[in-house]
Amino acid sequence: MSDPFEPSVDKPTSATAYPPARKTPVPPPPPTSDDDDDEDDDEEKGMLRMSFMEHLEELRSRILRALLGVLVAFVLSLTFCKQLWQVVSAPAVQALKNLGINPPNLAQITPMENFNVIYLKLPLLVSLFLGSPWVLYQVWAFISPGLYKREKRWAVPFIASTAGLFIAGGLFAYFVAFRYGLEFLLGIGRDVHITPVVSVNEYFDLFVNVTLGVGLVFEMPILIFFLTLLRLASPRFLLRHSRYAILAITIIAAVVTPTPDVFNMMIFAVPMVMLFFVGVFVSYLLVLKREGRKFPWGTVLLVIAGAIVVTIGVIALLIYRYHYHVLTKWPYLVR
Repeated sequence: MSDPFEPSVDKPTSATAYPPARKTPVPPPPPTSDDDDDEDDDEEKGMLRMSFMEHLEELRSRILRALLGVLVAFVLSLTFCKQLWQVVSAPAVQALKNLGINPPNLAQITPMENFNVIYLKLPLLVSLFLGSPWVLYQVWAFISPGLYKREKRWAVPFIASTAGLFIAGGLFAYFVAFRYGLEFLLGIGRDVHITPVVSVNEYFDLFVNVTLGVGLVFEMPILIFFLTLLRLASPRFLLRHSRYAILAITIIAAVVTPTPDVFNMMIFAVPMVMLFFVGVFVSYLLVLKREGRKFPWGTVLLVIAGAIVVTIGVIALLIYRYHYHVLTKWPYLVR
């Protein structure tokens, strides 16, 4: 029992007995970049959310539009069937003339052969080439809703390069590969009293196989680009295994070439090998862009310009100093 006369002494309480512990200040969270958020929001706004049924409906719509474009090209081609057939049959006529066949005409074997080829198959083939940009646009329009805004900028290069390479392949087959190969095939057997009689149907089937085959082969850079875009291949991998690619290209050229001789096979193989390395170069540019680096275009263009100037100088020296003259075919420069 405490003495009431004893002076009171304040006992320390829990709040005052010990000094409060000093709290470590928590660093504030790093500030978020408004620019990154705005960029992500803009990218998300550029994408279209669609359900599975909406995807199917969009696919059906794009297929119908692509077929409609091919149909328009087919109707347009029907109005020029005779002129188109004169263009398609020109390599055969020229080859027969060179072999001394008179008259240099193709042969009709069945009653429906001319109608099927000239008025059905030929306009369909021409419409595939004419309608290829429109079809590729429909393909891009189908996949573009699922792409970011920066990826949609590839639309024009994709359509132009894909359609351009396909058409360029067809033109190369018509003006170069098919003409050389056809004359070689028709000339086999001339020394053993065999006169070539070329059927309209067989000739057109060979023409379609060569032109479409070479046109598809010319899409090799596009294929390599997409393999790199999907990270399924890289420029280093492609260069390391380029010997196998060249071997595969040679085998494909031997299959596609309508003649068994090495010269005509090389006409197919050399452009295909060049297209392979063009695809590797495009793949390298894509990797550089992905890594934030730039290709030294100025140095490369300067080297190319220097090589062109040196080549022109050598040709001028051969012509004016050593009296060479130019030919339109190999060896191009003779005395």
